[in-house]
Amino acid sequence: MKAYGVRWALLLPPGLVLFALFVVPVLMMVITSFRPDLRGGPFAWGWDPTLQHYQNVIGGGDYLPLLATSARIALLVAFLACALAYPVAYFLAFRVGRSTSLLLTLLIIPFWSSYLLRTIAWKIILGSNGALNSFLGFLGLTNATAPILLYSRSAVVVTLIYVWLPFVALPIYAGLLRIDRSLLEASADLGASRFQSFRKVTLPLSMPGVIAAFVMVFIPTVGEYVAPILVGGTRGSLYGNIIEILFGDGINWPLGSAMALLMLVGVFILILALAKVLRVRNLIEAVER
Repeated sequence: MKAYGVRWALLLPPGLVLFALFVVPVLMMVITSFRPDLRGGPFAWGWDPTLQHYQNVIGGGDYLPLLATSARIALLVAFLACALAYPVAYFLAFRVGRSTSLLLTLLIIPFWSSYLLRTIAWKIILGSNGALNSFLGFLGLTNATAPILLYSRSAVVVTLIYVWLPFVALPIYAGLLRIDRSLLEASADLGASRFQSFRKVTLPLSMPGVIAAFVMVFIPTVGEYVAPILVGGTRGSLYGNIIEILFGDGINWPLGSAMALLMLVGVFILILALAKVLRVRNLIEAVER
């Protein structure tokens, strides 16, 4: 009984915080999405529930394609960030040695600055008088004063990859550290080359860290709205920008709630599908072995 009480004493405070800061806001958003309008304030009662806002999102013709575009960009950002971060994490885990602490510190230094400042820095780099245009002009590749990449979805992808790259490398690095080095030695003793050992041993065993990094990037990127505003412009707007406008300007909270909930459900379905596919793939690989 004493251990049971200690367990609840440890679980109760974070559970209450999670309930107050996550569950309650989501429930309020669910309720708001069924309201016809926001008359009387967010806590008013006596209104008749309606599905009109969900019908507007599903049948509007613009919202769902924009959500699909945001999901594709999130998948691209997550994939490229993981692909670029994996060699960095591999180098830190297997090749650095005594300098690991120093290089890990250098890796997380970008986190010491604001997310907003790092995004604005890319706006300066990609601007008409920025580093990219100036360098291309110096090489004689362009004479245009207009930015080449800024105010587009390509700029959003580049910026988000830069923002997430250090964050992605850490779970991959942790996954690589958990690999038993004796397995690599056994692979080498059996005549496998370094590439074969990497493909058959290192990569499969590090996949939990890669998947965790992928999911942690994909989920927030689907609803991203800061980077599209700063470096995407009107041509780089994503699904999250519409939700931010509906809530930020107070135009239509019920419609914004419906859009946010549909995005939440869509992301949840994609994550479940990804988990199912990976589980099936792992089963197939186990059978093949």
